[in-house]
Parts: sequence; C-alpha cells; structure tokens
Amino acid sequence: MARYTGALVNAIPDMTQGRVDYLRLSVTDRCNLRCTYCMPAEGVPARSHDDILSYEELAAFARVAAGCGISKVRITGGEPLVRHGCVDFVGMLGRTSGIHDISLTTNGVLLPRYAADLRRAGLRRVNISLDSLDPERFARLSRGGRLADALAGLDAAFDAGFSPVKVNALLLEGVEDELDAFVALTREREVHVRFIEFMPLDRRLGEQGRLVPAAEILQLLKDRHELVPHEGPYGHGPAQYWHAPGALGTIGFIAGVSEHFCESCNRLRLTADGRLRTCLFSGDEVAIRPLIARPDELRDAIRAAVSGKSFDRCREQRANQRAMSEIGG
Repeated sequence: MARYTGALVNAIPDMTQGRVDYLRLSVTDRCNLRCTYCMPAEGVPARSHDDILSYEELAAFARVAAGCGISKVRITGGEPLVRHGCVDFVGMLGRTSGIHDISLTTNGVLLPRYAADLRRAGLRRVNISLDSLDPERFARLSRGGRLADALAGLDAAFDAGFSPVKVNALLLEGVEDELDAFVALTREREVHVRFIEFMPLDRRLGEQGRLVPAAEILQLLKDRHELVPHEGPYGHGPAQYWHAPGALGTIGFIAGVSEHFCESCNRLRLTADGRLRTCLFSGDEVAIRPLIARPDELRDAIRAAVSGKSFDRCREQRANQRAMSEIGG
C-alpha cells in the first residue's frame, strides 16, 4: 500500500475514478461471542476507550471519504452492537452528505434490543453471521453461543423491516450436513444465505478443519435442490446467487479463496483503532487518527492509499497480523 507522504495533493483522481466506493467501518474489536474462526479463545488484546476512534472521529472520517467518492458504508466490529451508542452513530452517518447506503454486519444476538431503533435511525439492511442451524454445532463454533439468540435476531431483523436480510455462513468442515436446513430457511422466508469460503488470515486461530471450496457445495446443492442462477438481492459484494424453485430467498456464494475477485474489489477498511487498510489480506496499514482534525491532509492520505491499492492480494508485501475481529471483516 502506498504510504502518505503529503506530496500527492490533487495528483490522484478521487478513489481511482469511482472504482472504490465502499467503506467497511469497524466501531469496535470486541465481541459477545468467541467464534473459533474469528478470534482466539482468550479474545484479542483489550484496547481502552481512548485507544479506539470516537464516533465523532469515525463520522469525520466518513465525511472526508464521502468527498473522495465513498457512497456506501458498512458498520462492522467485532460485534458493533456491543459498543454503546451505535444507534446514534447510524444517525450520524445518515446525515452525512454523499453517503447513500448504510448497512450493518452483526451476529444478531443484540438485534432484538436494537433493531427497531436502528431502523428508525436510518439503517436499511443487515447481514447476520449465522454459521450453523444446529444448536450444538453453533455452540461449538461460537464457543458457547446460543442458536436461539441468533435466530431471535433474525426474527427481529424482519420485524423491523430491514431489506434485504442476508445470512453469512462460513464454509467450515461440517457445513455439508446442514445444507438442506439452510435451503429450507430460504423457502420459509425471504432471507439470502451466502456461503463464504473461510479465509485463514490469523495463525493464532489454529486449524479449522478441512477448507471447503464453494464450488463443491454449489454442486451438492444443485444436485439436491435444482438450483438455478439468480440475480440476487441488492448489495455491493462479490456474491454469485442461485435460487431453489419455490424459495422466497436465495443462496449465494463468495469464493474469496478459490476464485480471487481482487480485480473487482471496491473496498476500503478502517479499523476501530484508526488504521486504514486497502486489502483484507495485507498487513499494510495507514494510521489516520492524527489526520482526522486536518481534513485536507486526511483527504490526501485516503487518495494516496487508494492509489497504491494493488487489486491483487498476491502482490501485497506484508502478511496480515491481525485477527478478523480486529480488522472489521
């Protein structure tokens, strides 16, 4: 990633002429679950309140990024709803000129408490991480979480009127035994299940069993349920969608490991502690917190970072050293 030098003022087109328009904004690295694929069992090193960006700082960054071409923001964590004030932050983003789409990724556990308020604040759509529909497997993957709590969050999302509602399920060993249950979920309600290949970013997490390729699961589902290609729901990601006859929802696949889609990447990521990343797989980061009070310099730093975005993970020089919960996904 290109480092900010201050010498690139007005030299770089805004966000490579509109190619990068999507910001994943992490508001916390903390979570109320300890999923095996996301963070170590002991959690991540605790950061104090002063170590992470305030909501005002995050909103100030979003305003400058919007001036550079960002129009879509996804709020992430950790689990974003464990941070007090997330509802008010959604309202802050909703009042930001140039931001036309605000979404949230959550494990769903706290949605029954916050879904209606989030909807009133301006949130329109949610992605719920739900890796298993089997209570025992869910508890094992989440290290003690309750499937009933996550499903209550799914209910709350529909009750609040979010659309589309997407479910993210990682392709981990054992998912083959749950495929029929996930298809049944799309038959029962207008939910869009996306199977996502596991990305082994952090060696601290150990082995997650066999890495299951998306193509293998797609073939199994096509054989069992006669899936047909589908346009899929509104969104800005790389998923390819399929539909089971008679279903209300869809089945999608994000094959980020077996089928790289780096060349079409449209994302920036800002970590909760104020580090700008242009690639999920790269350890390169730009510390931008000192620049938030200086919008012109911040704008140049964002443009410089994007100008150095490789759109090819294989060209990234420094390996990632952070857990997914610390990056924001």
